[in-house]
Amino acid sequence: MLDGLSTAGLATGCRHGVPWYVAQLGAQLVAALAEPDRPLASALADALERVAGLHPECDLGNPGTPSATVAVLRHRHGVLDHLVLADSPIVFDGPHGYSVITDLRVDDFLPEMRAEVERHETHTPGHREALQRFVLAQRQMRNTQDGYWVASAGPVAAEHALTGTTSLDEASSAAVMSDGVSRLVTEYRMATWSDVFATLRAGGPRELINAVRKVEATDPTGRRWPRYKSGDDAAVAFCQW
Repeated sequence: MLDGLSTAGLATGCRHGVPWYVAQLGAQLVAALAEPDRPLASALADALERVAGLHPECDLGNPGTPSATVAVLRHRHGVLDHLVLADSPIVFDGPHGYSVITDLRVDDFLPEMRAEVERHETHTPGHREALQRFVLAQRQMRNTQDGYWVASAGPVAAEHALTGTTSLDEASSAAVMSDGVSRLVTEYRMATWSDVFATLRAGGPRELINAVRKVEATDPTGRRWPRYKSGDDAAVAFCQW
């Protein structure tokens, strides 16, 4: 699961753009994972380096260079390996309940600027200006030792991903999703993880994404749930065994 970071309309130093970056990173990551026993962080580092090599003419040192979250779930030799970099979570449904693996380090920074963005309704000049100021400030902390980490131009970010292994006995299914879906539980609080997995089993990812959009349609300008945009990119991969 790759979720490109919003540029908020700001320059990135790259002529290709975020969709191109995400597509290239996905292709390179799949190729790097062709070796089934390769550590996920090593595969991600290789993919990041290869994507950077595809556009050396761009200003890859620009703090706004195209970036993405990464969440990987791999079945290998009876276990499930995971890697999470930034806020696209992996959720396991197991015999002892639901386990959520996510990386929310970005939330620890600039709370006052975040609150200023959320003070405005979406689709207003005040919201757009506050969001741009917030994103500009975030960029200075992105992929720094004192900040937070996302997939970007350098392979070192892979070293800061959350990784681990789960036995197949510990989970009967899993969902890998963008935060545009997980917010149904974490921000909107209009569903529980039990509800999410019930929806996935009954109607699949499309039904879950429809549920998110229906909730957002009741609050199009962010009065009830202050947010950066009316509806964020939403994608889900559902696995059960």
